[in-house]
Amino acid sequence: MGVLALLWGSTFLWIKLALQALSPVQVTLTRCLLGAGTLLLVCVTARQRLPRGRGVWGHVFMAAFWCNALPFALFSIGQQTVDSGVAGVLNATTPLWSFLLGIAVGAERAVHPLRLGGLLLGFGGVVVIFAPWQGTGHVGWAALAIVAAAASYAVGFAYMGRHLVGRGYATLSLSTAQLVAASVLTALCLPIGGTTPLHLRPASLAAVMILGVFATGITFHLTYRIIADEGATNAATVGYLLPVVSVGLGAVVLGEPFSLRIAIGMVIVLIGVGMTRLRGRGRPEPLRERAGTQEHGTPT
Repeated sequence: MGVLALLWGSTFLWIKLALQALSPVQVTLTRCLLGAGTLLLVCVTARQRLPRGRGVWGHVFMAAFWCNALPFALFSIGQQTVDSGVAGVLNATTPLWSFLLGIAVGAERAVHPLRLGGLLLGFGGVVVIFAPWQGTGHVGWAALAIVAAAASYAVGFAYMGRHLVGRGYATLSLSTAQLVAASVLTALCLPIGGTTPLHLRPASLAAVMILGVFATGITFHLTYRIIADEGATNAATVGYLLPVVSVGLGAVVLGEPFSLRIAIGMVIVLIGVGMTRLRGRGRPEPLRERAGTQEHGTPT
């Protein structure tokens, strides 16, 4: 989980640098293609097959939309005006959306008032970051796109945990298939914003490669592993560590300002997330076992 936090937390830096050369649609498609290509090579090396059957591929495409194509595009759109550090802070709301989704579908029953308070507190921190009283306008809408991406991750994690993990397919096979599906979905959007001329420079090209290979391919496979081992809600809690990485890299590499308001909002969000992870008298929520998950071997 620590490696995942470092890789995922750096994603916002690489997106910011990649946007200097590519449009949001181009960034989204490129990272999906490079991530899929990376995992396909790993599959060949490990002699893993991709899933077979219309049923499983239908679920793969649905999960790819919610967990890859849509949030990747929303992050790229939002980060045209939102700093990478702020993007990482807003992405930390994913566990809040996971908890809210669990309440909505009935997966969370007899919710303790402390956890509900954490949910309200966490979203209160988002309001502090948005600062609607300052009339931020365009930046506010961009930040809203990033919050929507975090919510999309929560839907995707839940869908993957319910319909794909624990069905007898190796997580490497599933993560590869999902990035292939996301590449197909994103390619359909090329006529909308993918024909913009490229402005490649060495730094931007390196950022695109790192974004695709490490921050998308390897990161997404690690995410699948954690969902398989510990459940979708626990996978979302990696968001605890993302703000620290994203804010640090944004300040050091890009010289992004980090205001007191953003810092206060980040602390409020993380405290809220922590409260939603407690049960009863302050006891942490137990890991959710997922029986039947196979890590090695794929059905033929």
